[in-house]
Amino acid sequence: MGKKCVKEIPYSPPTFSVGFTLLELLVVIVIIGLLAAYVGPKYLGQLGKSEVTIAKAQIGAFEKALDTYRLDVGRYPTSEEGLNALLNKPATATNWNGPYLKKDVPVDPWGNAYTYKSPGSKSEFEIVSYGKDGQPGGTGENADITNN
Repeated sequence: MGKKCVKEIPYSPPTFSVGFTLLELLVVIVIIGLLAAYVGPKYLGQLGKSEVTIAKAQIGAFEKALDTYRLDVGRYPTSEEGLNALLNKPATATNWNGPYLKKDVPVDPWGNAYTYKSPGSKSEFEIVSYGKDGQPGGTGENADITNN
């Protein structure tokens, strides 16, 4: 029996291009841009709605604290005493059993102070946030938010 001659061929792994082409990258960037253009305005719209909801919740908390103040003192704070009467005893308030808020009086979600009037235009007191623009009136996020 004879020897078989087998010629060995050196092994070389197949070569592949690694990476993305410029066209593939541009397609991905365009898709991301389209998604951002679609989702961005919806997200920002929800942010404005949440600020209005926060302002309404804060006004509701003020109303509860003011009702408790009234039960103790027999009246709501005057406009001059303001919402600070919920934290610090006014000189004219007898039977004050506060503080009626756990923390300082917060500003509205846009960084403006709430306006307190007693008597209010439609009820015994009125609490107002003038909205995003901080000015009376307006529409949308700039609309006034009140307890009435």
